[in-house]
Amino acid sequence: MTVPVRIARLPHHDPALPLPAYETDGAAGMDLRACLPPEARALGLTLAPGARVAAPSGLSMAIPQGYEIQVRPRSGLALKHGVTVPNAPGTIDADYRGEVMALLVNLGDAPFVIEHGARVAQLVLAPVARAVWEEGALDATARGAGGFGSTGS
Repeated sequence: MTVPVRIARLPHHDPALPLPAYETDGAAGMDLRACLPPEARALGLTLAPGARVAAPSGLSMAIPQGYEIQVRPRSGLALKHGVTVPNAPGTIDADYRGEVMALLVNLGDAPFVIEHGARVAQLVLAPVARAVWEEGALDATARGAGGFGSTGS
């Protein structure tokens, strides 16, 4: 199944960078690339250990009603460098029209340089169900009110 999503390159987007794309036929997520400001493109953006940054993409999009785009970490960055998305998955709502950014955090022990054009996150288009609250008594379950760790370690 495919769902059309309108995308726009912002004025500072580098036309040499491709749009987010699925890297393999079976990929669930599209790779999002960092589009750094022109003055930072040669040097990259250094992310110190423990630091966070909103990596710009130079793109905005119109996600169809009933969908969201989830921003997820790239497993290779997390494994090799400790760079991940701290609010994973981040949500881009259907009514947002600003620049798509990937919130990144460096959990590693060394600075990490985000290079212009580097694949920094994955985007997953997902359907959204909306809840309608129905107040009233709840049914009983075997777990009951057992919370964190109640089902074992």
